[in-house]
Amino acid sequence: MRAILLALMAVLTIIGPAAEARQTSSLNAGWLFKREDIPTASAASFDDKTWLKVTLPHTFNAGDGADGGSYYRGAGWYRKSLDLKPLTARDRLYLQFDGAALVTEVFVNGTRIGRHDGGYSTFRFDITPAVKAGTNLIAVKVDNAAWPHIAPSGGDFTIFGGLYRGVSLIQTSDAGFDLLDHGSPGVAVTATLNARREAELNIVTSLRNSRKGTANLTIRTRVFSEGREVLALSKGARLRAGQVVQLTQAGIIVRPRLWNGRLDPHLYNVVTEVSEDRGLLDRLVTPFGVRTVEFDAGRGLLLNGQPYAVHGVNLHASRAGVGAAMSNTDISEDFDMLDELGVTGVRLVHYPHAQRAYEEADRRGILILTEVPVNSAVADTQAFRANAAQQVRELIRQNINHPSVIAWGIGNEVYATEPYVANILMELNNVAIEEDDSRPTIYAHCCQADNDPKAMQSQLIGFNRYFGWYSDEFSKMGTWADGFHKAFPEKPFAVTEYGAGGSAGHQQEPPERTDPTSGWHPEQYQTLYHEANWAELSTRPFIWGKFVWQGFDAASDGRNEGEQAGINDKGLITYDRRTKKDAFYFYKAQWSQAPLVYITSRRYTDRKIASTDVKVYSNQSSVTLKLNGAVIGTQKPVGGIVIFKSVILKEGINEVTAESPKTSDKVVWRLSVPVPALVR
Repeated sequence: MRAILLALMAVLTIIGPAAEARQTSSLNAGWLFKREDIPTASAASFDDKTWLKVTLPHTFNAGDGADGGSYYRGAGWYRKSLDLKPLTARDRLYLQFDGAALVTEVFVNGTRIGRHDGGYSTFRFDITPAVKAGTNLIAVKVDNAAWPHIAPSGGDFTIFGGLYRGVSLIQTSDAGFDLLDHGSPGVAVTATLNARREAELNIVTSLRNSRKGTANLTIRTRVFSEGREVLALSKGARLRAGQVVQLTQAGIIVRPRLWNGRLDPHLYNVVTEVSEDRGLLDRLVTPFGVRTVEFDAGRGLLLNGQPYAVHGVNLHASRAGVGAAMSNTDISEDFDMLDELGVTGVRLVHYPHAQRAYEEADRRGILILTEVPVNSAVADTQAFRANAAQQVRELIRQNINHPSVIAWGIGNEVYATEPYVANILMELNNVAIEEDDSRPTIYAHCCQADNDPKAMQSQLIGFNRYFGWYSDEFSKMGTWADGFHKAFPEKPFAVTEYGAGGSAGHQQEPPERTDPTSGWHPEQYQTLYHEANWAELSTRPFIWGKFVWQGFDAASDGRNEGEQAGINDKGLITYDRRTKKDAFYFYKAQWSQAPLVYITSRRYTDRKIASTDVKVYSNQSSVTLKLNGAVIGTQKPVGGIVIFKSVILKEGINEVTAESPKTSDKVVWRLSVPVPALVR
């Protein structure tokens, strides 16, 4: 991280400070909130003295969205005073919302500025005509009710309402980057390798002239690698009043340093300056990477021409206490834990995530699947089709520069089988390809035939398979995968979801299969599930990606199962991030190079049976087990697992230690021998 910051500082030293070109101010502080639909709340004169003071990010479902009850789905209002200095004739002001669910209406000084339909993408409004020098009133109505024309129409996750990501104010010139283009930054960079292994760059800058007259602009583009300029381009553009254009520049980087996943996630910076005779108008720094990604039906994923094992987790954006209103620090902490786990890929579900998530993946070298919230159900209406297409465009235009993103998801587990479902997915597939033909599309399929028409609309297919949890046995994963590969030998596919519930407070040895909908989800069964399924998946390289459902327990208020109602407990880490379950360490033993020795069932502290099998996860060459200081034995892990059979505990406190030359682990178990009943 320090190297990246130093590189960015070097770029800024070369190009100078950006304050004169664009000023961006956080508006996260100082809001007043009311969870109620109040038609008059947009008026500047409205009395909001009794409203709750909040700081963004904020959701009005942080509590009731994960308690298993019927969480509030409806309107909430936010109001904020904003003091502004006088603007010049050449200034424009934009309000940027990084995420608000699901319908957002914005008012400034009582004037309705606009509405955005969709809950997970960045959007902006030009508020210049409505503001004044001095005190201004911003009022925002956010409504997370179910809207028939807005995806998602269903889904096994809580739809958190509110301004759950940040809000900012952008002051810039009236001619420059187009900030009203589906929330895009204004610059799109694509890089391809030619036969000489040079990087051919195609840089598209979106420009808007908000003036009443012509704007004669110069677009200067420079590419930096660790502060060193490697390419410089310049081009002029003449924009009529009100005109929006896309300007393309092309160039070559000789001997590029590739973005190579976890091995070397190298990022370049494109610095784009828009100027005219009177000086600089705007400047934007766009990180990007140079890499190739291929999906081979036999060899799996190839990164820069080499087979690359993609294994990781699904990630929902929610955590205890804040719901979806996660800070950038929260997001970075999540990726720190995924780094510890050793993931090479993450599927961001079931909607676009905050930009910090993509930035973390870029700099850490984690491959990303990202998708729109077309989930569980769709509506056969033109309004739904239009909104879903809009969300595809927003997803791609906002994230096209991230080298970590390898495919665009157009949907997940739509259950209806009518022909219109496949037709809608076909339309979304076409929109995605039109927006970006450098990455494939993917659909995550479940619950119908593998070759159901809706599963065949995308270029790639992902399967959500829960063998051994909802149905069938563990061994079905391998036989199913082999069968699909044989039937469709040219179709690359991934297992986009597999998992089982596991509650850290539920302990059982030996574990028994449980009803998934019950209140009993023993942690040991979750680990058994993952041991068996990973044994099937890890030996099949033609499955190009394997994604555990899920990295962290997540809010799903409609659930009432496991240890806590309102939570999907299939995560490897608990919703509050305090407990890494045994299954976390199983995968760490498979995926991480950091020395690991971990004793399982550590939370099963009070025991009634003296004889027990001690299971240890380790990526070391050997593990020695000690009980109360006495050596029990030494074994070599097989598949990251060591089992010491029939270890006899003594009554009272038992200290169990597992050791390798590089690391060790210790647990304490108490054996209480049951008192026999009196014989009469």
